[in-house]
Amino acid sequence: MVKDETKTDENIVDEEIAEAKASDEIKNKQKTKKSKGVILKNKSEMKGETKSYENEVPEKHEKSLEEKKKELLKKAEELKKKIAGEGPTTEELKEQVKGKKKEPLLPLDDYVKSGIYLGTKVVTPDMRQYVYRRRADGLAIFNTDIIDDKLKEGIEYLSKFDAKDIVLVCKRLAGWKAAEMFSKATGIRNFRKKYPAGILTNTDLPDFFENELTIITDAWLDKNALADTLKVHKKVLMICDTNNFSRNVDQVVIGNNKSPKSLGLIFYLLARGYCKAKNIDADIPDLEEWTSGEE
Repeated sequence: MVKDETKTDENIVDEEIAEAKASDEIKNKQKTKKSKGVILKNKSEMKGETKSYENEVPEKHEKSLEEKKKELLKKAEELKKKIAGEGPTTEELKEQVKGKKKEPLLPLDDYVKSGIYLGTKVVTPDMRQYVYRRRADGLAIFNTDIIDDKLKEGIEYLSKFDAKDIVLVCKRLAGWKAAEMFSKATGIRNFRKKYPAGILTNTDLPDFFENELTIITDAWLDKNALADTLKVHKKVLMICDTNNFSRNVDQVVIGNNKSPKSLGLIFYLLARGYCKAKNIDADIPDLEEWTSGEE
């Protein structure tokens, strides 16, 4: 091969450098293609793994729920067998419930006959909780079960006090006879027809006395006695109809406080319960005499 003598040494060096650079560029391109292929391959593998993982998770979750369901069903079955073998039957449970049910102070018929469940057309917010429904004529009707419960509570509360520390106030004519019978049976002082103003508050009065509990028949008519009792910070047991307010009252007995039959029944039960609790040997007349309304 004939050497080109026209080329200088510098030209020869430049050509060799150019050839070397071209060779390096080719090699770099090959490496880049190769690395891109690896990256693409890795990405596809990662996607495949992600898909398989996503597919596997629900299967494991479903399997776990299925196992828990089987375990719960198994435990329920075991508990059912245990109850059937050891526990009471349905009929036995019903009998137990009947046994626990409290006996009323009087049969329901006696409550109905006395009209104790009959309220007024006016219902205060305090009494709304005790009202069962309204009649077609607008009268509110007390729940007889609650009447019985409140009478029991009234007897229990009344029995905490001695007769000498209690006073009964009844200005309403319909309750005069029953109030007098109550006083004779229990020994509790009563004020009928008229309440002597200041007898519980004015120490200068010759008949002044201190009490611990005042029984109020109707807050509207017996408001002076109620005000005096609250003024000296004594306790109050009140018979409340649907039109009465029970605020500042320590114990409530609910029922019709305008009828002689209803008030007769209430005072009869209070007297009977009080005498029994205090072991007072009293000759308490039958209910019919208390509810007759004849003084």
